[in-house]
Amino acid sequence: MQKKWPLGDRELKLGMMGMTEGNGHPYSWSAIFNGYDRDEMATCGFPVIPAYLAQQPQSTFGIPGAHITHVYCNQRSDAEHVARAALIPNVVDRPEDMLGEVDAVVCATDVGAEHVERCRPFIENDIPVFIDKPLVDNVEDLRTFIAWHEAGKHFLSSSSLRYQKDLEPYYKNRYELGQLVFIARTMQKYWTTYGMHALESLYPLLGEGFRSIQDVGPDPAAGKHHMLIKHDSGCTISLVQQYSISSPGFILCGTDASIVLKGSDTYYSFKKQMEVFVEYIRTGIEPYPFRETVVLAQLLIGGLISGREGGREVLLSEIV
Repeated sequence: MQKKWPLGDRELKLGMMGMTEGNGHPYSWSAIFNGYDRDEMATCGFPVIPAYLAQQPQSTFGIPGAHITHVYCNQRSDAEHVARAALIPNVVDRPEDMLGEVDAVVCATDVGAEHVERCRPFIENDIPVFIDKPLVDNVEDLRTFIAWHEAGKHFLSSSSLRYQKDLEPYYKNRYELGQLVFIARTMQKYWTTYGMHALESLYPLLGEGFRSIQDVGPDPAAGKHHMLIKHDSGCTISLVQQYSISSPGFILCGTDASIVLKGSDTYYSFKKQMEVFVEYIRTGIEPYPFRETVVLAQLLIGGLISGREGGREVLLSEIV
């Protein structure tokens, strides 16, 4: 009998669970594991996906010993199309139908309020899960995930921008910048779903010490927010979220030098995200402490609270 955890070097059967409006991750992430059918992928409804997949040599597809074998979507027709596009052999009518059939599950939805119930059947049956950002968007659900982690359940959550190709080197080596004194980032779409993209790269840069978040320019109806974040290092952090902004940018300013980054290799970020998850379930070693995920969730939730309450400063200590 194979051990349940960690999963070791055996062949892995993974389930893909999606999808939500405006989010094509079931297509792209499944293609990263399985390869894809070009004609079917061209009709996926997300033109950017076949565009960046087409840039990749065939040799870049696949993660050794791991395949997406089952897929579930709220609409069976969506799941059937994902299966044709990303060469997935099995479509299921309920997420629970994957129990006993897969070794792990990828939850490819980006609505944090749904993640507890979407993931519950797997987490409570000791099936490891990767959960798309944001893990949660409210305090009660964050408490549930904290309790699951404390009980020894196995799950991982991140934004793909943790693995932004041009930013990653600065996590460990940024000595030419001196001490970081100002960070600015822009992000598109909604804070509730895309705010974690803006937040995720902050922790590897600054580490422990996030104290508060304040939305000084809340205009939720227009999809606009301006978040100011305080950190014990004294670094000033400014995140601007606007639905219609053309593309995200990132500025790092230090006492000695500054840089402007603009990552564009989506495939690299997504593949690294999936590779990290596979390594986690094979070894049982968390790639980053769960504490980071909790703090980033506190920042996302704190930003929502601040916007709702007229832009007041929200302490992370208030949350959980």
